[in-house]
Amino acid sequence: MNQPFSGCILRPFREILISELGQENLSLLLEKAGLPSAWANVNQETSNDDQTAAEMYAGLQKALRTYYGRGVRGILQRSGSFLWRRLLEGAPLNLRIHAAVMRKLPLPNRPKAALQLLASLLNPHPGNVTVHTLDLDLLLSDHASPGAPPGSASEPICFVTLGLLHECLF
Repeated sequence: MNQPFSGCILRPFREILISELGQENLSLLLEKAGLPSAWANVNQETSNDDQTAAEMYAGLQKALRTYYGRGVRGILQRSGSFLWRRLLEGAPLNLRIHAAVMRKLPLPNRPKAALQLLASLLNPHPGNVTVHTLDLDLLLSDHASPGAPPGSASEPICFVTLGLLHECLF
């Protein structure tokens, strides 16, 4: 993993997974995946190191995908929806103001502003998450997401990000 990742996403993501699945279930799931079961302990401190946080974030998602298969989509999307609210609560004042102003914009002007806000929340370093305007379509490119497996697909790759997008836009 050579792309930076914001560790501020990891803690709320773990808390959401623990509340959704239960600490004991998540711990067992992690053990079966060969990952430290301590990751399911909400009291365990997360590393401030972006590399370690990225590995933990990706490991949690991979363990869930391995255990639940295609059924994990709903869990991860719901986690992304809850994560949106948590990220906004912990965001700097200027981003919370951006969110409040965005809600007052006319409907046609909200999507781009919402995606730019999401990019700012996900973006630990400039340029890793960008919003592009393609004619009338918008594209959010998350170049740093450790939760997305290598490759590409015709459907969403990171369902947590899809949940974040859905909650952000709607």
